[in-house]
Amino acid sequence: MHAPYLIGPKLYLRALDRADAPMLQCFMNHPEVNHSLISWRPFTAEMEGEWVERMGRSEQDVVLGISPLADDRLIGVCGLHAIDWRNRSATFGIVIGEPDQWGKGYGTEATRMLTRHGFERMNLHRIQLDVNESNERGRRAYEAVGYRREGVFRGAIFRDGGYADVHRMAILADDWKARTAKG
Repeated sequence: MHAPYLIGPKLYLRALDRADAPMLQCFMNHPEVNHSLISWRPFTAEMEGEWVERMGRSEQDVVLGISPLADDRLIGVCGLHAIDWRNRSATFGIVIGEPDQWGKGYGTEATRMLTRHGFERMNLHRIQLDVNESNERGRRAYEAVGYRREGVFRGAIFRDGGYADVHRMAILADDWKARTAKG
């Protein structure tokens, strides 16, 4: 394992460093991955390197790389963003950057690990996220962890020649406690 920060059954989360920038560039520019993002331009390795450094210094973001225990390679990134320390809230984001790693439960496990970290170590009260309506796999992963849909931003993003809805989902610390108390 390469400097693990959080360890789960099938993967671990670790700090990113600038050397990860070329891999992040590949993830973010992959057509299948980029389709689920709200971006409209290609990413360069330089842009990704600057982003890694900025996130590493940020007091309002916790960003971690996702690596399977089995082979130790970087397959994605997840984070808690726009942390509001006064109201104890944050926005969750995740990218599994290699489509051949989709459907293996890594997204769900990473979401669960970082959500647990947010509530049990960072003392957050609320974690929210936005997900494109077409990202059924993502919505199922979030629901499996306990996130609930709170609303829909109708026609919020332009994708594939038309406008699509974005779903807002969230989980509160009390929801998390109730889920983990059940086992």
